[in-house]
Amino acid sequence: MIVRTVTGHPPKTKLPRGAVDAQMHMYLPGFPAQPGGPDLPAGALPDAGQYRSVMCWLGIDRVIVTQGNAHQRDNSNLVACLGEMGDVGRGVGVIDSTTSDAELDRLSHRGVVGARIMDLPGGAVGLSELEAIDAKAAARGWMIAVQFDGTKILEHEARLRGIKSRWVFDHHGKFFGGVAPDGPEVAAVKRLIDTGNCWFKFAGAYESSKSGGLTYEDVGAVSRAIASHARERIVWGTNWPHNLARITADYPDDAALTDTILDWLLDDRARHLALVENPEKLFGLPPFGGVED
Repeated sequence: MIVRTVTGHPPKTKLPRGAVDAQMHMYLPGFPAQPGGPDLPAGALPDAGQYRSVMCWLGIDRVIVTQGNAHQRDNSNLVACLGEMGDVGRGVGVIDSTTSDAELDRLSHRGVVGARIMDLPGGAVGLSELEAIDAKAAARGWMIAVQFDGTKILEHEARLRGIKSRWVFDHHGKFFGGVAPDGPEVAAVKRLIDTGNCWFKFAGAYESSKSGGLTYEDVGAVSRAIASHARERIVWGTNWPHNLARITADYPDDAALTDTILDWLLDDRARHLALVENPEKLFGLPPFGGVED
């Protein structure tokens, strides 16, 4: 059993107006898990109402809803979630080489702005379809979110350099085997960023950290090195509702996690870039209508 905390004391780090949560999942009733993927999250479904409470708690104004692995290649739940979120939400869905132009047009009309590649167990579409998905995404101005075991990045670097779309390397690189900030894997990330269409996402530090919380210092060291190299290419996400947590005792404090991760950015300017300007460019969002504090 799990009970998710969706409100509390705000983070010590004040998020700027227009802040974008670039990585989270949402689930609505009536959309069962699909064969090939994991079960739906434990406990009460983490739906739009719960997430709006989290937005108010942390100071988030906009959100990118990412298709959860539980729904595999069926984007119905994602489309419904975008309907619930309205103008503040956009989506990253799952497509493949067989997805029709009519379906891509439908998804675009509903607020989908990107495609997800998840080359890990439970993922719906892996790197085997990278080029086909990239071609479809590039034709519509979509981005691609790419996730795999980052310790293998040198094996994939040549293919990743060929991506035509804007794309983001997900989840702090998911360096499961552990890497050093000055190691060859991080150097490869920097080279990919320098091509001009690659971003790096701060989200889910606990998923690959070996040192553990509350500081996740091993992931932090790598993330700080990449942010120092190109602060204009960092985006941030809560990774709510933290699907790896199956019981309440394992559920992270979202305010404390926000403070930890955003402290890896050097100053307020770097945080504004990561939370507002960078995701606008990556996801093709319009400028925020509010006034910056």
